[in-house]
Amino acid sequence: MLNEQNSTHDHHEEIALELHKEELQVSKKIIETAQVNVYKKTFTEEKQIMVPVTHEELIIEKKIVNPESNSDPKIETIRIPLSEEHIEVTKHPIILEDVEIYKQKIEEHIQVNETLKEEKIHIDTVGDIRVIDDNQPGEIS
Repeated sequence: MLNEQNSTHDHHEEIALELHKEELQVSKKIIETAQVNVYKKTFTEEKQIMVPVTHEELIIEKKIVNPESNSDPKIETIRIPLSEEHIEVTKHPIILEDVEIYKQKIEEHIQVNETLKEEKIHIDTVGDIRVIDDNQPGEIS
């Protein structure tokens, strides 16, 4: 019988409560918002220009005079080309613009607002209860 008395006397009913608190944990991830392709495109245009050219000839004129005839003398012309200008077209590139393309990281600060919860123990009592706080000297009633 002693065992039964000791067991009922030492028997305490324990309740374990876990109190929780929310904390902020901020993480970041990179999301691709755009894709950019950079390339050059060539446009063609037909150009027409008038270029004056010269040439040089040696001209030999012969007048055939017929003394027997009183008619106008006949003129015979011989043309011998000596030189001429030929057109040579050359194209050379010129720089219109010097374009630099690069990526730049820009850091900005964004404010994040969140409501955090924290659980605290709350004890409701009924009746005339005496509370003893082990951390404080004396008794609180």
